[in-house]
Amino acid sequence: MLPEAFLNRMKAQLGAEYEDFLRSLERPRAVALRFNPLKGGRPALPFVMDPVPWEPEGFYYDPDSRPGLHVFHEAGVYYLQEASAMSPVALLDPKPGERICDLCAAPGGKTTQIAGRMLGEGFLLCNEWSPKRAKILSRNMERMGVANCLVTNEDTAVLAKRFPGSFDKVLIDAPCSGEGMFRKEEAAITDWSQETVEMCARRQAEILHNGAQLLRPGGRLVYSTCTFAPEEDEAAVAAFLESHPDFEPEVIETPWFTPVENGGHRMWPHKLLGEGHFAAVLRRKGGGEGEFEPAQGVKLPREWQNFAKELGITLPPGKAIMFGSSLYWAPEGMPKIDRMKVLRPGLELGIVKKDRFEPAHALALWLRGCKNVEDFPAESDEMAKYIHGDVVPSGKKGWCLVTADGYSIGWGKGDGRVLKNHYPKGLRR
Repeated sequence: MLPEAFLNRMKAQLGAEYEDFLRSLERPRAVALRFNPLKGGRPALPFVMDPVPWEPEGFYYDPDSRPGLHVFHEAGVYYLQEASAMSPVALLDPKPGERICDLCAAPGGKTTQIAGRMLGEGFLLCNEWSPKRAKILSRNMERMGVANCLVTNEDTAVLAKRFPGSFDKVLIDAPCSGEGMFRKEEAAITDWSQETVEMCARRQAEILHNGAQLLRPGGRLVYSTCTFAPEEDEAAVAAFLESHPDFEPEVIETPWFTPVENGGHRMWPHKLLGEGHFAAVLRRKGGGEGEFEPAQGVKLPREWQNFAKELGITLPPGKAIMFGSSLYWAPEGMPKIDRMKVLRPGLELGIVKKDRFEPAHALALWLRGCKNVEDFPAESDEMAKYIHGDVVPSGKKGWCLVTADGYSIGWGKGDGRVLKNHYPKGLRR
């Protein structure tokens, strides 16, 4: 049962379309996934169906299938993401080489979508205020093989003060009352109230203000929610524009979204295969580019150099930094991270031990190949044993990249007869 106050508002909001809206909520959900271009070409999968019109890598899938259990999911070949949730990044239109901030990033669907469009070039800051959700975000960035990102767990005001005017594009997928998720999540219904809508609107105004400070003059900001409430959508944008005269709406015409005032776009579940979503595109007036102080790198240790030479690993442009006991490869544009709450400063390479190097799982997921590879069919018994944590037969010696039908998934270490399993214990089935 939907809240009566919500239904009364939607009836006034939609008018003649109200009954179509109600009927759409009774239909089964359309489920979708998004392929990861950082992993290479798309595999042919029997459960993948029609494309999502607004996202080139997005596809609907058979709702009776369970793609989250497939080995390709663990290899980061695709991300399970609601189709309408792919629309804000389509409006943001990230490009390789840009400097981009995703301010409310967990669990990582939109962030990994941005990273896929950046193709490993440029700098991506993805932030999440909740420590628990930030850890999930960090794990998803690792699983999808994203190397050019900094994952932080900061208040948005801290980032605004630290990096003013520094980003070409900013995405704010703001915490909201979740009305667009009523069909997907029962908790969204039970937690709803008009007081929650108003509380979310106040919080969104603060986040929008902070996000605006991060954007360089001439840059693009996309503000999005998964709610229908005007207080959190059109009214929130109107209030922002009134208090920030250096911003203006940017009109982007699309055949899929319903345009509303001030650069807003609505996605209605009775008009497309997806849930409810709202996004507004805003442009900061003027031109120019902000700068921040770059992180200082360290010399790559001899142990890594020997390991990389043996396996034929070439890193992209960037710099080495030590973070805790781990060696990371930071993107060229990464700023100084001292006194920041950081979870992942780039690509984790591994740990330097006495006269040897132990590679990180993140490095395996980022690699598209190396000199020593053991490839198993994704549906094979060997691959099932590998992700279970068992040793698997192999004639390889030394560190070996394990792949599933060519997609990297983890490390093994061979003695010429078997591979000792280095798939992380926390991921094993």
